Amino acid sequence: MDFLWGILGIVSVLAIAYFFSLDRKQIYLRTILGALAIQIIFAFLTLKSTAGRAVLEWISSIFTRVVDYANEGISFMFGPLVGDGAVFAFEILTIIIFFSSLISILYYLGVMQWFINIIGGFLSKLLKTTKIESLAASANIFVSHTEAPLVVKPFIKKMHQSELFAMMVGGFGSVSGSVLVGYSLMGIPLEYLLAATFMSAPAGLLIAKIIIPLPKEAREQLIEEGKGTKIESAEEDKPANVIDAAATGASTGLKMAIEVAGTLLAFVAIIALINGILGSVGGMFGFDLTLEGIFGVILAPIAFLIGVPWEEAFIAGQFIGQKIAINEFVAFANLGEVIDTLSDKATIILSFALAGFANLGSIAIQIGSISTLAPNRRAEVSKLGFRAMLGGCLVSLLNAAIAGMFI
Repeated sequence: MDFLWGILGIVSVLAIAYFFSLDRKQIYLRTILGALAIQIIFAFLTLKSTAGRAVLEWISSIFTRVVDYANEGISFMFGPLVGDGAVFAFEILTIIIFFSSLISILYYLGVMQWFINIIGGFLSKLLKTTKIESLAASANIFVSHTEAPLVVKPFIKKMHQSELFAMMVGGFGSVSGSVLVGYSLMGIPLEYLLAATFMSAPAGLLIAKIIIPLPKEAREQLIEEGKGTKIESAEEDKPANVIDAAATGASTGLKMAIEVAGTLLAFVAIIALINGILGSVGGMFGFDLTLEGIFGVILAPIAFLIGVPWEEAFIAGQFIGQKIAINEFVAFANLGEVIDTLSDKATIILSFALAGFANLGSIAIQIGSISTLAPNRRAEVSKLGFRAMLGGCLVSLLNAAIAGMFI
């Protein structure tokens, strides 16, 4: 029954993407079916297969051990403020700084480029997507939607609109490696976050190629032109040495942590204000009215479609709404507070459904970051912004529906 319900969820998500497609005649089935096959096989291996689960848990344990090393630096700085019952800013946000620095070192050493080139090449060959958009999709597994475009920076000014859109959707539909552990410290199972991160690469290409497909002639030409393309660090952007790379990464992570902290502080307070106003209005009519309640009512059917049991669909809809209207950090933080009261099925599906940067605020962030790299594409990126954010939401929902098939 779970498998059949998962198929219904997949069909529903694909139908929404198809509804928003700008050129349905150009949709290339090999890309769609190939990407879907990768997701289903990966989900089966990591959620149903004993060996696959063991590998994922092993990778999760590596992340956990690395966090223990990170805590050495955090404890040195903040002492008793970290540990059991730690203040959010002193433990979860500081982890982001450490992982950003670590990823920067791996980039300097060429490790990240090696992984991205392999995964991007695999996706390009199997799905018949262009090398550029495949590399961008692969980069989103490891870095955020503001950093991934740097991987294909030399090509952004002239890339096809479909490639540009695929890069944007991939960014909205993924979460970066540097924040994964932050989510896990809120109580979200790390193994499911890791699975969602890897599944988001083919899922982003799938959704993007339904909404804005690449015409056949352009696809064949760009695939041919892209053969042999690999990402390499630009000399002018490359750190002087490992120490410089670590410092640069730490600086980037600090900015990210401050941005997350500021956003959370502001939005949690704004939500409380809105709930106060809504509560007063609802009180006049004798019922309790909250922003979360409104999200729950509107999005409960979506949560139910992707596999959340109906009795938990209302609260799941609240978290999905928070993720879209505010951001995934707020949604994950609130999910972490009640995760022990939810069923395993709801927990796993929500871990996938909330794993993505697709929210209203991220539209402006992505417009700004891509426009900085390619000012000539600013108007185009702005025009595609909302549609790409919607595509990113569908990526996470598609991953969640597929995960629900194997629980």
